[in-house]
Amino acid sequence: MPPFNMQPLKNPMPTQDANVRKGNFDEVALGYTAEQAISEAKRCIRCKHRPCVAGCPVNVKIPEFIGKIAEGDFEGAYQIIAEDSSLPAVCGRVCPQEKQCERVCTRGIKAGCESVGIGRLERFAADWHMAHEKALNAVTPPTNGHKVAVIGSGPAGLTCAGDLARKGYDVTVFEALHVAGGVLVYGIPEFRLPKAIVEREIDQLCALGVKIETNMVIGRVLTIEELKTEYGFAAVFIGSGAGLPKFMNIPGENLKGVYSANEFLTRSNLMKAYEEDSHTPIQRGKRVAVVGGGNVAMDAARTARRLGAEVHIIYRRGEEELPARQEEIEHAKEEGIIFDLLTNPVRILATETTDPRDPSFGWVQAIECVRMELGEADESGRRSPKAVAGSEFTLPVDCVIMSLGTSPNPLLKATTAGLNTLRRGEIEVDAVGKTSLEGVYCGGDAATGAATVIKAMGAGKIAARAIDEYIQSKEK
Repeated sequence: MPPFNMQPLKNPMPTQDANVRKGNFDEVALGYTAEQAISEAKRCIRCKHRPCVAGCPVNVKIPEFIGKIAEGDFEGAYQIIAEDSSLPAVCGRVCPQEKQCERVCTRGIKAGCESVGIGRLERFAADWHMAHEKALNAVTPPTNGHKVAVIGSGPAGLTCAGDLARKGYDVTVFEALHVAGGVLVYGIPEFRLPKAIVEREIDQLCALGVKIETNMVIGRVLTIEELKTEYGFAAVFIGSGAGLPKFMNIPGENLKGVYSANEFLTRSNLMKAYEEDSHTPIQRGKRVAVVGGGNVAMDAARTARRLGAEVHIIYRRGEEELPARQEEIEHAKEEGIIFDLLTNPVRILATETTDPRDPSFGWVQAIECVRMELGEADESGRRSPKAVAGSEFTLPVDCVIMSLGTSPNPLLKATTAGLNTLRRGEIEVDAVGKTSLEGVYCGGDAATGAATVIKAMGAGKIAARAIDEYIQSKEK
């Protein structure tokens, strides 16, 4: 076993200079070199209790793959990760390890010490594999004669599809958009997750025999019942995500120049709407307000910054309460994004012209806000914000992006008799993802509301096991 590296802090992640990257969409984090990866891997003490494994929603064998990196066996590390994760290069980039595996890392318990950079090492192993694999060499497992349909090609759907394909199922993924990847391609910007990485991960699954049908809006083109009765799918997994945006319902939200973060990011990430000759153009604002404090708000703000805007993030709580990853907050600050904290919008103001023929008619001119202060903790344990009387002020902007969360699209509920949903539109499931319909399972954001990529992957794995047990039990 290589000697341990007892340095208290992680090896820093190399990044693009902030003044350079704010003008391009290239990936911000550059990744470890082999030497940095080995040094970081040697910080892992391979403790007996392995709390990091329990902290991972897909239970990657973390000490084992890190041990391989410490030995210089990078391909061996990748193969260990791939036993449990269908998307290691993705997870290494966007998974909130600091709230999961790294949060319980033994190295991080001692004062003044940081946890092992598990996510950085996972990314390194996956990137090394992609760079050195000459061709996709996955072996298609022998078929077991059963077909399974997967609705949605986001992290839950892809994980479920991959796990079932490895068990010999004939899996077809139905994606509503024109490219596969779900939120990984439409929701996460190139500078955080390059689309080539997602494409490569999907190619790995296709090499296992997974088939992907795009432009297939299940609930419109076909129903779930038709998938089962007319096309012979023994089971259906719903991984359609949560793409329905939420708004504040304040005056002015219907003005031109107001976007949901979902629309803004989809247009930018998937449709390149900022290009001059785009068929679906997006506004390149000069002063942009992004309302919200999560990872999606950071993505929208940093995208608008790269399109040349002065960007303000408006969030009704303080910095300690920001739900976004600390790394994303730090990157946003480095790129010059302004944080207007303890601030809440009350209305969006239009340009003063009343002449519909005027090109500025109906466009955003400013956003009126009120200062907030934190009161007592609410049901979630967070201190509730309340408005400070007489603190209203106006911020001149020409574009507003609402990043207030999302909920599942109601289409499947509306077109599928007997499919039970919860109050906010999430599909009702049990502990293994089984819905109220025979042979229909669900996982990820469609069942929980908007959450993380890795939690969606965990739900996809659990449902894949349940689907396998369901189909095999019918054989007996």
